[in-house]
Amino acid sequence: MSLVQSAKLSGIDPWAYLRDVLARIHSHPASRIDELLPHRWRPS
Repeated sequence: MSLVQSAKLSGIDPWAYLRDVLARIHSHPASRIDELLPHRWRPS
């Protein structure tokens, strides 16, 4: 729920955010996981 609220506060559609992050997380480097947080996220 925290990620959904953070996405809303950042002006991001929470469902678009979650779909994108869940599709990318398996191949995203763990050392750069902070790039997938709502306030730093950029759609692919």
